[in-house]
Amino acid sequence: MIGQVGDLSRRAFLGTAAALALAPHRFARSADETRNFLYVACPGIRNYLQFGGAGILVFDMDNGHRFVRRIETAASRVPKPENVKGICASVRTRRLYFTTLTRLYCVDLLTDQTLWGKAYEGGCDRMAIHPSGQRLYVPSLEKDHWHVVDADGNVVRRVQFSEPKGAHNTICALDGSRVFLAGLRSRWLHVLETRSNQVVHKVGPFGAPIRPFTINGQATRCYCCVNGLLGFEIGDIETGRFVRRVEVRGFKKGPVKRHGCPSHGIGMTPDEKEIWVVDAHNQAVHIFAVDGDRVEQVHSLTGLREQPGWVTFSLDGRYAYPSTGEVIDTRTREVVAALFDETGREVHSEKMVQVVFRGGEPIAAGDQFGIGRRG
Repeated sequence: MIGQVGDLSRRAFLGTAAALALAPHRFARSADETRNFLYVACPGIRNYLQFGGAGILVFDMDNGHRFVRRIETAASRVPKPENVKGICASVRTRRLYFTTLTRLYCVDLLTDQTLWGKAYEGGCDRMAIHPSGQRLYVPSLEKDHWHVVDADGNVVRRVQFSEPKGAHNTICALDGSRVFLAGLRSRWLHVLETRSNQVVHKVGPFGAPIRPFTINGQATRCYCCVNGLLGFEIGDIETGRFVRRVEVRGFKKGPVKRHGCPSHGIGMTPDEKEIWVVDAHNQAVHIFAVDGDRVEQVHSLTGLREQPGWVTFSLDGRYAYPSTGEVIDTRTREVVAALFDETGREVHSEKMVQVVFRGGEPIAAGDQFGIGRRG
């Protein structure tokens, strides 16, 4: 079935790519028309250009996830584009940001123009943006510090401490009050208070260093992939305590191509009823029903195009997006489309974000992490 969907998607876009190569605001037929677009940063699997080349690829979520256009940036025009490490967007500032190994870039959502690219000491990794759009929290490239920068890329503060080691994944709470900092060599999730830019709390210790993680909408629970585990672990953010370990049943761990971790990717559906966690070796995504502290494995979707290393969701929870480029209907748990670029090449990426436009203006943006959104 996955192969059939891929063939249909490839044929569907070929005849329409040129006609769709317009900026989002040019699609609007009326002032109140709403359009949903998926912005996918490439190379988003290491620096592998075979998975969509380089640039920001835009897909029409309302039209079978067809390819719309490729946004060239200062990062994509170089002979050897660097790995893209993270992506986020703000509708308040009308800007999209992405990091590479060495720089943070800013793109205008209305014109697709790169406004600037700035380098920071120690490089860059997967950052987070404040809901106001006025602050970004940019981890160094696996060093021991983060930079807090403003919307124009100016450093406001350098945050450095003995833990967590290996600055990496970063999530901002939906209310903007806290930022969660995970290091590749730390078993603790640290909590930064955004008013003071001080670390005020930590959660754990987890069973091993934290890899990708997600949180619920009220930021009271965290769900963390950790080294060596096919599954995930749960922490109570309010008390700082480790809660439980959840292992995938019915599948065995095996060698993985990237990340050195059986499960490198986890997301919570916006309604907070399910946790989806990836399984690289078995090319699968495993689904767990969540009800408070009760977690039950309910389904496994196998046969993905490649080894997944990430998963996130559309804002309405209708679609799941593993990094292998399939589009999964979360209700039926079936693959309904797949991402291909303008040449028919498969698009895979661990860095993607939804942006919603109404009458040509951005009105909502998702997040690269699958964050719960129930208030």
